[in-house]
Amino acid sequence: MRYAFVTETYPPEINGVALTVQGLEHGLLERGHDVTLIRPRQREDALQTARSLLVRGASLPRYAGLNFGLPATRRLRNHWRQARPDAIYVATEGPLGWSALRAARQLEIPVATGFHTRFDDYVRSYGAAWLQGTALRWMRHFHNGAQATLVPTRELQTFLENARFHNVVQLPRAVDTQAFHPNQRDPRLRARWGLGDDALAVIYVGRIAPEKNLALAVRAFRQLQRLRPQARFVWVGDGPARAALQRENPDFIFCGIQRGEALARHFASGDLFVFPSLSETFGNVTLEALASGVPTVAFDYGAARETLRDGVHGAAIACDDADGFINATLRLGAEDALRNSMRMACREAVATLQPAKVAEAFDHLLQSLSLRSDHHAASVIP
Repeated sequence: MRYAFVTETYPPEINGVALTVQGLEHGLLERGHDVTLIRPRQREDALQTARSLLVRGASLPRYAGLNFGLPATRRLRNHWRQARPDAIYVATEGPLGWSALRAARQLEIPVATGFHTRFDDYVRSYGAAWLQGTALRWMRHFHNGAQATLVPTRELQTFLENARFHNVVQLPRAVDTQAFHPNQRDPRLRARWGLGDDALAVIYVGRIAPEKNLALAVRAFRQLQRLRPQARFVWVGDGPARAALQRENPDFIFCGIQRGEALARHFASGDLFVFPSLSETFGNVTLEALASGVPTVAFDYGAARETLRDGVHGAAIACDDADGFINATLRLGAEDALRNSMRMACREAVATLQPAKVAEAFDHLLQSLSLRSDHHAASVIP
């Protein structure tokens, strides 16, 4: 089969969308399919490869290092006329994604979209709560232009169906449990953090930005410090809130963006992962923390709702319970024996979330869209 992926973000950019898209792409390639990637040109790009079509982009405000693709309907239409894909996956809702939907509709090529970002929640985090309804309507209009909209959780599927999104299909997320593993724990890294074997490392991994509700994590850690004065708070990632957070908390350890094996070492070298975000469609980092054997405190939605059992793998907190988040951080941070008893269960929670299984399900979905399109075309040929 021949598939096309359209995305505004892709590694080496580091975010959940880019890494999810790359994982799906690699999964289809391993299954023997031809996949063309269509995305904005990045600073690191030299020449276009046979498997990619690079388009013009522009910098995304507030997201340093990320671009969005400029409209390219005519170019996509011409490209797909010459090399027609059996199905198209559109991962992002920017101008390039809209162009892809338009060109695919004109050529009658089936499309699946990925619902990766809760823009209706993001606008609230950036002081524009009055735009939430508009953002949701805009996303509904976009995704209802496709034959299927893919979501990672049953919870999000129900929410979108109730909001009048059509053809919403759950496609679970995967985690590489060979890469993210407790044996990546690195005493030398912990020593650089100023920690001995018995000291406590609380860790956050993700974008350092207003929509991540990071003030709550800071409050929880400061209260934990009263019980564990030698505890350290390790931050992995970057974003627009980092400078102020670093200035206001000079004792915090900021490691910047980490990739690959270095990221796995940072995860496994932590003792407690805290994830206060309330704006995720999923939250891949929760799976990576659990695969690394690190008990986790998170709100009970997205990845946590799917995989994190309260009292077994850490703590899953009701979304309106900030005090509960703090209390869980205190309880798990204070009790080393409790955390250690959870480490094996954390691994077991994600053991079945294998990339190959997700790629197989994704492949079957795209093939079904292609077959449905072929049957429709055959029915209208005189």
